[in-house]
Amino acid sequence: MRLGYARVSKSDGQDIAAQKAALRDAGVERVYEEKASGGRWDRPELHKLLDYLRAGDEVIVWKLDRLSRSLADLLRIIEKIEAKGAGFRSLTEAIDTTTPAGRMMMQMVGSFAEFEREMIRQRTRAGLERARREGRVGGRRPKLSSRQRREVVEMVSSGQKTAADAARLFRVHPATIGRLLRAASPHGNKQCE
Repeated sequence: MRLGYARVSKSDGQDIAAQKAALRDAGVERVYEEKASGGRWDRPELHKLLDYLRAGDEVIVWKLDRLSRSLADLLRIIEKIEAKGAGFRSLTEAIDTTTPAGRMMMQMVGSFAEFEREMIRQRTRAGLERARREGRVGGRRPKLSSRQRREVVEMVSSGQKTAADAARLFRVHPATIGRLLRAASPHGNKQCE
């Protein structure tokens, strides 16, 4: 069975009719249509399509970016399609995984995606190393100043306040106070500043 997937973004005000017409011209018997961002994974119609898919079926899209805007997600979705024994076809890019040439094309796309991910990882690592050398530390800013951290430890360890009371007083999550107290305890591996 030929199954189609048509998607438009909610915010773009796009019309799905052209996609549906192209899919019907390609012999699609059932079209799953969605108004959602292609960068999101929580698309109910896409999940219905993947759940309905059977061996020998073919998933057809008008254009690759209708399935996903992220190359990594696109490859993940195509892997799910192939794991079910189904084929995939994109009308605009003329990719058809039911043919040897189409499978080769998807492997090339996958190789480029892997290369792109590795380049991003390398650039990220280089940027973090450079920032550390320049004395910058990543991550969130501490919720509490060093003075506030000392006050929390003092008031909880002296029994003036409970950890829950200190969390409410300083408007932080109780887990923040718990981590602070563990770090400040003699058995903790860090000292409170």
